[in-house]
Amino acid sequence: MIVALLGTTISPYLLFWEASEEVEEEIAEGRTSLEQRIGATTQEITNETFDNAVGMIFSNVVAYFVILAAGATLFKAGVNDIQTASQAAEALRPLAGNLASVLFTLGIIGTGLLAVPVLAGSSAFAVSETFGWNAGLNEKPGRAIKFYGVIVASVLAGLLIDFTGINPISALFWTAVINGVVAPPLLILLMMASNNRKVMGKWTNSPLTNILGWLTAALMFVAAIAMFVTWGN
Repeated sequence: MIVALLGTTISPYLLFWEASEEVEEEIAEGRTSLEQRIGATTQEITNETFDNAVGMIFSNVVAYFVILAAGATLFKAGVNDIQTASQAAEALRPLAGNLASVLFTLGIIGTGLLAVPVLAGSSAFAVSETFGWNAGLNEKPGRAIKFYGVIVASVLAGLLIDFTGINPISALFWTAVINGVVAPPLLILLMMASNNRKVMGKWTNSPLTNILGWLTAALMFVAAIAMFVTWGN
């Protein structure tokens, strides 16, 4: 559970999505060539810092209250084996009223509408950049057919899972675990790149950022190793 929680907080796909979307924003501003996009202004760094800080705060506050609400309602009532989202919504009805069930359902729909484009898009960016394909949501489909093909294939694969009988809650859990295992090596690469002056210029990490970054990477490595060591116990 610890690895899964860490995996949902620092998910590898976010690294691809954030970086790719920043490039797309710069292209939209007219900086179409790599030479034009080299470097960053103080204002851009300030904006990025604010953007990430607000996003992290809100996501962790929401995650905390999801855990708190589940513990105060479902777990307290002995409902601790949820298999589907609809089962969770129905379980909430007698505990917190009809509106709670409706609110939960709307939350699940909203989460899907938010998550599916980001997950499919980040997968397309990662695959396209690996194989050197033309990529970008600002590109016309004819110029980035493989990129958009990955997005379509990802969405279709997600839809088909609904018909395979796979437990969606278990799928979400194990996906988070995989994220928690894959993220630590990526964090090390990120820390190395963000401390490289050839890559970052004058915007290398501050001492505090280095301390927090390396501690986070170490914590995730320890959690992943401990999971494998204690597997089955």
